[in-house]
Amino acid sequence: MSVQKLKQLHHQKQPLMIANTWDAISAKAAEKAGLEVMGTSSHAIANMLGYEDGEVIPFEEMFFIIKKIAKSSSLLVSCDIEAGYSDDAVEVAKNIEKLVSAGVVGINIEDGLTQGKERHLGDPAILATKIKAVKERLQKQGKDVFINARIDTYTTKHPDALNETLKRIRIYEEAGADGFFIPLINEDQDIQAVFETTKLPLNVFMKEGLKSYGEFAALGVHRVSSGNGIHAIVTEATNKAFEKLNKEKSL
Repeated sequence: MSVQKLKQLHHQKQPLMIANTWDAISAKAAEKAGLEVMGTSSHAIANMLGYEDGEVIPFEEMFFIIKKIAKSSSLLVSCDIEAGYSDDAVEVAKNIEKLVSAGVVGINIEDGLTQGKERHLGDPAILATKIKAVKERLQKQGKDVFINARIDTYTTKHPDALNETLKRIRIYEEAGADGFFIPLINEDQDIQAVFETTKLPLNVFMKEGLKSYGEFAALGVHRVSSGNGIHAIVTEATNKAFEKLNKEKSL
């Protein structure tokens, strides 16, 4: 299993379905179901450990869980590391180096900055610098990682989301990104404009109100993520189970 294998899986007849996991149990369930790649959900892991989403969790705690997940399954692991858990590009590169040493072959790293419950769009130069630092540090060791650059133009409701997205795609591709994750992009013409701007793989988000997997596939999207969706379903089922235990004193 390698970075090259992950790259190849982005060029199949159908989009690569990413199983977003948060612990060893979910990782093993994804493998049993027949999925090929899991992407750890930073949102789910943070919530599981009692933190809010948005880089509130310390990197070392996130790393501990990701390492356990990677060891629990034979699936390829791409992890969500939010903005890298540091504003310093060198520190971010060191964090990624640790993840690669633990068996991670891909990362999602974003240009959205979370302040409280609000997400703001960051300066693209900051993420570009982080991407360059990660690639350079790993290349010196003969290693690599698939960098899926997350662009938060749609999640932050940028007034000119499409053109800002295309601008950032060019910047991040030049910096060394291997693909792009654009949550909430949904319009046919926007997705087509992305394909006209880059040949790198496009990753989209699966969510109620957006296109289905089949509709995204018909447009030529390369990768589809479930995000925190499965964890949300499991959490709701857990809440109901404990309510039943309390009210009915039964399982």
